[in-house]
Amino acid sequence: MSVPQYLRQISLKIGSDTEAIDLSDLRIRFSVRRGTISTPNTADIRVYNVSAATAKKSQLKEFGRVVLQAGYAGNYGVIFDGTIKQVRRGRESQTDTYLDITAADGDSAYNWSVINMTLAAGSTAQDQLDAVVKVMGDRGVTMGEAPQLSQNRLPRGKVMFGLTRNVLDDLERTQDVSWSIQDGRVTLIPNTAYLPGDAIVVNYQSGMVGLPEQTQNGVEVRMLLNPSVKIGRLLKIDNASVQQYRYGVALRDQAPNEIIKNQIDLDADGMYKVLMANSFGDTRGQEWYTDVICVSVDATIFSKELINSKTPGAIGDPGPVKPYG
Repeated sequence: MSVPQYLRQISLKIGSDTEAIDLSDLRIRFSVRRGTISTPNTADIRVYNVSAATAKKSQLKEFGRVVLQAGYAGNYGVIFDGTIKQVRRGRESQTDTYLDITAADGDSAYNWSVINMTLAAGSTAQDQLDAVVKVMGDRGVTMGEAPQLSQNRLPRGKVMFGLTRNVLDDLERTQDVSWSIQDGRVTLIPNTAYLPGDAIVVNYQSGMVGLPEQTQNGVEVRMLLNPSVKIGRLLKIDNASVQQYRYGVALRDQAPNEIIKNQIDLDADGMYKVLMANSFGDTRGQEWYTDVICVSVDATIFSKELINSKTPGAIGDPGPVKPYG
């Protein structure tokens, strides 16, 4: 599924659901970074020529909510939903001042959410996840996309004490998932799956810029800003347009080449899973793009912990990526 990309739209609101500052009509430059890693997504937003009175409003302080929506008519949505970390004022020229906002998605829960709880014997991985999300809810983070976790019951009680992110890290290892916070929601995506839903077609008709390139990190592609591109979503790319990776030719490169090939090999059907999606733009400039790094749904992602069957909690040999839902 693809939507033509034209007629830019943007919305920037700061504050609460009942009282917010709307800066959408001013010139805005932004850079949003999103990935599958647990470290919170971040955004840098520069708003030009904000009045002193507006800049001093109480909403413009640490932990104030920031919602940035952008896109095109027919394909418009949230690209960042988080909280303010820092606000700075400055001047670019004699006529232009700016207000810089640095924000993060769910960093309060990530950095300071602490759990102190014991689960009775017979608890499951899902029980641990539910307990963690309940605690993180006190800091504004709720449950998002997640697969069905293992129903194996523990033979004895489970003590959970410390940062909630450490519990999620343990679940990540034992359940073979990647966890992150996306727009204020804890999201778990199996390493051998992608989010359900129609694939987003990426080609010159739907806004692809230049040509995709196969790199050591995966297939990198730039497109006109597309809020539908989310972490874990499926993209469809014509393999004929992908510029292929150059492998090393030295004898010592043979083993690394084989590992790299397994991880970044092109999918026969052109289906790719999004691992990173960075959006950046300028409402008075030319930039209005989304940069994506994705891997084939048939790629094999190696992990020493998973390959070594002697590792406690190992899932087993890695296999092809499959949908879930």
